[in-house]
Amino acid sequence: MAFEAFFLPTAAGHRFALLHGPNAPTKHCGAVVYVPPFAEELNKSRRMAALQARAMATAGYTVLQMDLLGCGDSSADFGDATWEAWLADVELACDWLQQQTAAPLWLWGQRTGCLLANEAANRMGRPVNLLFWQPVVSGKQFLQQFLRLKMAAGILGGESKGVMERLRKQLQEGEPVEVAGYLLSPALAAGLEKAELLLPHRSGRVEWIEISSRPDASLSPAALARLTQWQAAGQYVRGSLVNGPAFWQTNEISECPALLDASLRAMSEAVAP
Repeated sequence: MAFEAFFLPTAAGHRFALLHGPNAPTKHCGAVVYVPPFAEELNKSRRMAALQARAMATAGYTVLQMDLLGCGDSSADFGDATWEAWLADVELACDWLQQQTAAPLWLWGQRTGCLLANEAANRMGRPVNLLFWQPVVSGKQFLQQFLRLKMAAGILGGESKGVMERLRKQLQEGEPVEVAGYLLSPALAAGLEKAELLLPHRSGRVEWIEISSRPDASLSPAALARLTQWQAAGQYVRGSLVNGPAFWQTNEISECPALLDASLRAMSEAVAP
């Protein structure tokens, strides 16, 4: 497996990137751009993302992992990030990777990264395959849950009333709010709140994978609703479930080997006519 770490220049600073590729040029199955999850979920997921990128490269894919604006080792701070800037980063990553290889393009999103990947795919004028890991279907709902972390901290500190309303008002007035150590800008909050996992207009295929710690679990109601709707609209989409921990939110860094295998299998399986 070939590996390279570098900085990708942009009009607004640089983005730290990791490129994983197959050693054999003839064994090239696709080009993959990883779109990471939000805030602390990103840090908790780095181990799994690295394992999957290596597994993909070994299987014949070229994989680009890039820290978005304000994340990891890329330029700026988290408080400088906006939804539009992150979408521009995803499109930049796709353009750069397709300059390196003409292999079929995949956007591999995780959690809120699925919202970004889906919106970026709809903006691009070319077919894109989508791999979703435990996708967030509503940015508005996710933002509400994220702000509740601040509300919970306020309650623990003896401040039990009006926390959520104050946070909302602060954002509406153009002031950032600090949540769990992350400074959330009004522009990022507004973009996230408007984001919805809608029918992909230009995607080739969608592989939707959820993770559950319960061996008898089934796909979430939100997943089943989207899958049914998209299939009825003629979109090729498959949903699957694997057993394992919710590694993006566990206290300790954890792994889900079944997810690695399921992702490669979903990407490599022939599409039914």
